[in-house]
Amino acid sequence: MFCTLNTHKVDMDKLLGGQIGLEDFIFAHVKGQRKEVEVFKSEEALGLTITDNGAGYAFIKRIKEGSVIDHIQLISVGDMIEAINGQSLLGCRHYEVARLLKELPRGRTFTLKLTEPRKAFDMISVRSGGGRLGSGPQLGTGRGTLRLRSRGPATVEDLPSAFEEKAIEKVDDLLESYMGIRDTELAATMVELGKDKRNPDELAEALDERLGDFAFPDEFVFDVWGAIGDAKVGRY
Repeated sequence: MFCTLNTHKVDMDKLLGGQIGLEDFIFAHVKGQRKEVEVFKSEEALGLTITDNGAGYAFIKRIKEGSVIDHIQLISVGDMIEAINGQSLLGCRHYEVARLLKELPRGRTFTLKLTEPRKAFDMISVRSGGGRLGSGPQLGTGRGTLRLRSRGPATVEDLPSAFEEKAIEKVDDLLESYMGIRDTELAATMVELGKDKRNPDELAEALDERLGDFAFPDEFVFDVWGAIGDAKVGRY
């Protein structure tokens, strides 16, 4: 279903994304019990934050305390969302799932088909052996990060600067606030696109060109611009 870094627990804050530190452990989580749950949408916001593994599976990353979903004991963090009202979501990205949930009419009941991760700890710990690292200077410093790509080879890159780390964190928070998703890779792409732009209009053009499928609203783009600007000048 998904992998976590450096913990065997179902901790969605440790979900494996596009980067792996050179000293990280990887733990794989496999499918457990399937369940079907009816949910009455009494409020516009269900209280869910959605993420995905980049391979067609969307998961519940966070449940807001006191929310509609928080009162349903059968639904848990780490559950994979297979279908909504019989519509399969396999192959969908997290923002597509979040959009479908948001568009469900208030005051009606809908059905979620979920699969929870297996509770027992079966698998797997992968770490390089005690052999020497390669001769490249980045590998010897321990400050590199391994970036996995859907196209092309994996590469070892420098860690983000302090400004970039804080900007990515702030943009990721905005993604959760506006869209109900967290995606550090998407946030990092947005920071990369925006850090050299002179005004929000230039950022909006860059986002439309590179990430047009998201159709970000103007107020969100403006807030992203502000978050990047705050991080640049150290207003954390």
